[in-house]
Amino acid sequence: MSVADIRQKYDKFELLESAVADTPLDQFAQWMDEAIKAEVPEPTAMTLATATPDGQPSARIVLLKGFDMRGFVFFTNYTSRKGQELAANPHASLLFFWPALERQVRIEGGISKIAPEESDAYFRSRPLGSRIGAWVSPQSQPITRDELESRRAALTESLGEDPARPEHWGGYRIAPDRIEFWQGRPSRLHDRLVYERAETGWILRRLAP
Repeated sequence: MSVADIRQKYDKFELLESAVADTPLDQFAQWMDEAIKAEVPEPTAMTLATATPDGQPSARIVLLKGFDMRGFVFFTNYTSRKGQELAANPHASLLFFWPALERQVRIEGGISKIAPEESDAYFRSRPLGSRIGAWVSPQSQPITRDELESRRAALTESLGEDPARPEHWGGYRIAPDRIEFWQGRPSRLHDRLVYERAETGWILRRLAP
């Protein structure tokens, strides 16, 4: 079968202006709760798109680790490719895709590092192996598997049972300016509702599919 012949029907839900929350964060919380209750695989997995100052994009999957009215938080190595791009161009986009619910959420906004105390608190909550891994991996740099394993063995011994958070690792928060909710509908006439930040709050609009 050709990939061009693959089709998926979308007919489970609808998304109407009369039924959504007043703010996109409340609407996101509702959809995230429904994704978790529906046992969607990896409901917190999201595509993070960054770009260099001259517009060269890159994207990868990261995990959402918190959200509130301030924005959406994830953690990573600050010296990685994404960290370097965010340092030079502090804007990003997130995409959640929950196929079982026929839903997408797109989030765009400025990004900044979270407070060191917040990163410390999350780091302490991680399994020991993950905490050591944050020290072991020079993320996005060339390395052999043998070198990686050698670094892990050495640092596992030297860091002990309660390693502190390395300065090169921590959290980012995307403060959204625009959040779009997409609900699959029949005949490709999908529902797209977008919240855009304004001085007086949030403006809600429908977009053509």
